[in-house]
Amino acid sequence: MKFIYCPICGRKLEEKYSWDEGGVPYCPEDKIMYFDTPRPCVMVAVIKGNYILLLKQSYIFKNCRVLLSGYVTNGENVEQTVHREVYEEAGIKIKDLKYLGSEYVVNNKKELLMLMFMANYGSGYIKKSAEVEEAHWIHIKDVLNEMKDNEVGKRIIRKVLEEIEYTEEFIK
Repeated sequence: MKFIYCPICGRKLEEKYSWDEGGVPYCPEDKIMYFDTPRPCVMVAVIKGNYILLLKQSYIFKNCRVLLSGYVTNGENVEQTVHREVYEEAGIKIKDLKYLGSEYVVNNKKELLMLMFMANYGSGYIKKSAEVEEAHWIHIKDVLNEMKDNEVGKRIIRKVLEEIEYTEEFIK
């Protein structure tokens, strides 16, 4: 998020030097610096044997499938976000959550700090939410082909394949 106006008083912010951060938007009225911050978001590859859960959500990508994802909500940590999003979008529980890394992503003028995870299926049956058109377990050898334009998702899948030491030729 880029701050231009003070969220408290509405005054246009000025630039003020902040040691190692350089110029930072500052409100001289409220004496507050507003550091530009990306929105934290999680993305998770849920694994069940040789299958990974993929969703169809046309508002994200028209012609490809995606991993489960969502924004971190105030009051929860990122691990809670992963569990909540998986349950909200697919109706299942997960276990063995593992952090894979992060990426800074600019998507449709949104600046996101994408926190990437993998998890194993825990329990339950798929019950997709209203925001999800389809939710299916896709064989691991077909996952990258199903994700066509989803470059961030494909990078996560490649990390997952390395983690589980999957050696099929298509991951190169």
